[in-house]
Amino acid sequence: MTDKSVELIDSHGRHLNYLRISVTDRCNLRCIYCMPSEGVPKEKHDEILTYEELFRLARIGIGLGIEKIRLTGGEPLLRKGICDFLPRLTAIPGLRDLSITTNGVFLCDHAAEIKAAGIKRINVSLDSLKPERYEKITRFDRFHQVLAGIDAARKLGFYPIKLNVVVIQGVNDDEIPDFVKLSLDHPYHIRFIEYMPMGVCASRNSFHYISNGTLKKAVGRIGELIRVPRGPFDGPAERYKIKGARGEIGFISALSDHFCPRCNRLRLTANGHLRPCLLSDDEEDLKAPLRRGANDEEIAEIFLSTALRKPYEHHLTASPTTPLCGQMSSIGG
Repeated sequence: MTDKSVELIDSHGRHLNYLRISVTDRCNLRCIYCMPSEGVPKEKHDEILTYEELFRLARIGIGLGIEKIRLTGGEPLLRKGICDFLPRLTAIPGLRDLSITTNGVFLCDHAAEIKAAGIKRINVSLDSLKPERYEKITRFDRFHQVLAGIDAARKLGFYPIKLNVVVIQGVNDDEIPDFVKLSLDHPYHIRFIEYMPMGVCASRNSFHYISNGTLKKAVGRIGELIRVPRGPFDGPAERYKIKGARGEIGFISALSDHFCPRCNRLRLTANGHLRPCLLSDDEEDLKAPLRRGANDEEIAEIFLSTALRKPYEHHLTASPTTPLCGQMSSIGG
């Protein structure tokens, strides 16, 4: 057992109570800013953490003060047995919040099981409200499946349902008004995310991010933005509502106005590496010590030492001289 009096505090005094876990590096889409059309090399199945290993690491992390876990991928709903695994996580004493980020393709099929497992919040990636453009961005015709999944989640009472929109200049930035209007009529939380150049696509493409400062001005022309107070489990988004809207608008500014000083996250990759920062290739192997029989105290020490290496801020700019090697599909960004 870990010592619950010891918590994950980094060298800058930040309390790290949020763990993002990538349960698989597989994805059923090939988004143009994330993967090349041919995909990326996949980890062998025996290199991916088993559910037992994931459970043990989650339990140890919670013993060190982790209160919030988000499951990501790749696409987490691709992994066989994921819905059976969810109730095991929600039952761990000390875990106050468990959520999932999905591309929504299989959400309609699994929404009821996810809700029954005790999960109340869900994030869905949706970069366009135009079927043809959605297919161009993701390279697959799955738009209507995603909409059906979002609607199923709404009817089951998931709240909030956050729609993550990665905004890229010249690709989908003209749809900002459409997403804003969606928040007027529906209880969805729209999250505009600045494009981050990572992985193999960063060196192949010449995509340009748009700062959320620019987007905020554009949104403000549609309606007055009213600041929403932060909640106890809020992520990095600046939250706003337009007067009379059923939903919200959020801005996640990883590049233009980064939130590093208040970052409370660690990330566990699908192949068992613990990363103190998304936008850094620094990571620590947890899988090897797990599989050679390390006890809980030894694993906890790796958590603690990794937390101490968390940088105060990232150094990625809109035009990095050295793009990050890490692939988002396995990091669980």
